[in-house]
Amino acid sequence: MMKKLLLATLIAGSSMGAAVVSAPASAAVVVVREAPPPPRDEVVPAPRRGYVWQNGHWEWRHNHHVWVKGMWIRTRHGYHYNQPTWAEHDGRWEMRRGMWARGDKDGDGVPNAVDSRPNNPNRH
Repeated sequence: MMKKLLLATLIAGSSMGAAVVSAPASAAVVVVREAPPPPRDEVVPAPRRGYVWQNGHWEWRHNHHVWVKGMWIRTRHGYHYNQPTWAEHDGRWEMRRGMWARGDKDGDGVPNAVDSRPNNPNRH
């Protein structure tokens, strides 16, 4: 019985074609074999106080790339936002979803490690 289950799993895995998803769609990292299309040009609106712009990007959904339009995301005090990115590693494409990371003491959206004035009281 276990051999049949293992064989069925191998057959199903080999018939996936372009998709090799190593994590569920909601995971922070998704890995596939198919490269994303080039990014689309978007008009980025003027800055809004208390928000950060998430760039439009390609996501992997239902075994194909889907464009997600850019949008405003409310800032989080003490955090900076990492934009969604795609990178190729050994013939596979890895998508890191946009996420908040600690390390923005003055709340200007620039990580402390690269901020020339991480504790600027006059940032606004």
